[in-house]
Amino acid sequence: MRKLSQTHKYLTGFGLYVIAGVLLLTGCESLRFGVNEGQKANAWLHNRTAAAAAQTAKAQDASVELQDLTDLSELQSRAFTAYFGQPKEYPATETVDDILAESSRQLAKGAIADSKARPNPWDVADAGMELGIGICAILGGVYGTKAAKFLKDARTKSKALKEIITGNELFKSANHTQAQAFKQAHANQSPETRQIVTQVKAG
Repeated sequence: MRKLSQTHKYLTGFGLYVIAGVLLLTGCESLRFGVNEGQKANAWLHNRTAAAAAQTAKAQDASVELQDLTDLSELQSRAFTAYFGQPKEYPATETVDDILAESSRQLAKGAIADSKARPNPWDVADAGMELGIGICAILGGVYGTKAAKFLKDARTKSKALKEIITGNELFKSANHTQAQAFKQAHANQSPETRQIVTQVKAG
């Protein structure tokens, strides 16, 4: 029973390292930050904008097609509000002028920027390894100590790799005439290595 428990501890630490490695290789495109108040307010404002458009289309006796489109748009926008949740503070939407205010456009632009943001894969991987080291320290024992050392070494190597790649990019930017030769020297990199390099550059 003791042996099984020790093995489980080791596998826990190793599993966390594997997860961190996968994040480095695949990036964080599938990971997103939590919804913030600006995004909630924008989603709610979108619904109010769609509702105002539908009401205006009817009031101005627009074509049946336009009325149907605006009605559908309002219905679809309810899904955004339901998904994002209600904001703590609601934007002014009592009149069409309120909705079309410059503040509404700024809110929309801010929400777009926030929605595009992704966690840095290196930060996520580093946090994962830090968590693994902490868990191994709590678990203790021979396997816990070995797993913690394994994760610390991996973390150090990961940091070193990032620093090397960053240094290479600085060298290429300062020595344009050597950039092509530098590129050729790394032409035989494996797809996995190329992907890691790309992630570092993007970060």
